[in-house]
Amino acid sequence: MVDLSTTYLGLQLDNPLVPSSSPLTKELDTAKRLEDAGASALVTHSLFEEKIREEDERLMRFMHNQEIGSPEADTFRALPDDYMTYQEKYLEHLLKLKSSLNIPIIASMNGTTRGGWVDSCKELEQAGADALELNIYYVAADAQENAGQVEQRYVDILQAIKAQVNLPVTMKLSSQFSAPLALVRQLEEAGCDGVALFNRFYQPDIDLETLEVVPRLQLSTPEESLLRIRWAALLSGRVSCSLAVTGGIHSRTEVIKALLAGADVTHMCSALLMKGPDYLRQVLQELQQWLEEFEYESVAQLKGSVSQSKAIDPAAYERANYVNVLDSYTPPPGVRW
Repeated sequence: MVDLSTTYLGLQLDNPLVPSSSPLTKELDTAKRLEDAGASALVTHSLFEEKIREEDERLMRFMHNQEIGSPEADTFRALPDDYMTYQEKYLEHLLKLKSSLNIPIIASMNGTTRGGWVDSCKELEQAGADALELNIYYVAADAQENAGQVEQRYVDILQAIKAQVNLPVTMKLSSQFSAPLALVRQLEEAGCDGVALFNRFYQPDIDLETLEVVPRLQLSTPEESLLRIRWAALLSGRVSCSLAVTGGIHSRTEVIKALLAGADVTHMCSALLMKGPDYLRQVLQELQQWLEEFEYESVAQLKGSVSQSKAIDPAAYERANYVNVLDSYTPPPGVRW
């Protein structure tokens, strides 16, 4: 029997398939189905800085400041005794996951500043989270902010959180940094325990009828995994933190390539949203079949064996591959240049 176990963020996992943060983890029944299908851990849906801040400001306006100008309103409280804030509901769900599942639960935090929302990480730890995934979904749209300042934002938020909890923390990074290797090393020095490669920036669209800017949710495709796999291969052996590949993982094919490149785990989302939680079982079975067919004894034996430092042609991960790819293109049948 092939040993599918792996280690991620210091957690011993039965296999490298970890459902990522998504609506699937919002429902306890769905989370149970993911565990039954073979998920070795799961990442919760995100706790958003904006929602915490918005609710705090709303309560301040309508509750704590209601007596301004109307002293008689000081004794009036509109909220029922059983009212739960957004953050309290999140913590309650986390507690339910921990009490109902046997796999590690990685709590997801999503924000872009060092504001008071980072205090939430203490409560996530107290609620039983086994690790934290910090998703800094930040679009650098300020022309006065340079690349160094953007990177420092990530380091500052990480340090603020690591100062408050004893949990392992992984950073979900964007693919748009100019020097990812240097940034990951900088994050490691600041206490980062792992990185997830990469966040998917959902792009706004323009409605040609109304000329309004509108959101568009596009699920990932397997082709997107190649960028993540490439950077996992470049990082493997050069950093000591855990590596996760997220984005474009749809089948055993992408899982195996990511592991070969050096990933410790692969995060799956879009494929599960399209095919349902039980699809995870199929991917896990097919992964095991492939390992047996190619006579691997374990995931550990496979992991990182085709990273840049161990690849037959290490230059293929760099610019040398660029020229070869361009020269290899041929037009489809019937198309004349």
